[in-house]
Amino acid sequence: MEKVTGIGGVFFAAQAPDVLAAWYRDHLGIDLVPGDYATPPWRQAAGETVFAPFAEVTDPLGGGARPFMLNFRVDDLEAMIAQLEAAQIEVRRDPEDYPNGQFAWLRDPEGNPIELWQPAVP
Repeated sequence: MEKVTGIGGVFFAAQAPDVLAAWYRDHLGIDLVPGDYATPPWRQAAGETVFAPFAEVTDPLGGGARPFMLNFRVDDLEAMIAQLEAAQIEVRRDPEDYPNGQFAWLRDPEGNPIELWQPAVP
């Protein structure tokens, strides 16, 4: 059987796409989509990717149900949280350490839920 080799992009509707793309660039370090084919797009670090359909994604910050949640791997969860909080972005830490790592949650300016994941060191 042929299999896909990874996620090639994440595409979703936004009320203000340019503003939202700049927010992801400025706060999470995701490069803007290039305006030409010669410039490479943002490249993620190799690592685990979980593909898990859910019955419903409920935002941990109390914002209601959403059809998806973005999960981003990070190297240093505490440093990322400090960076976001310094920019006045509300972040909720999961106080528990799990066998697969640590987690925190936030919302982008349009209310989409984001989960930050620092994988456990083997």
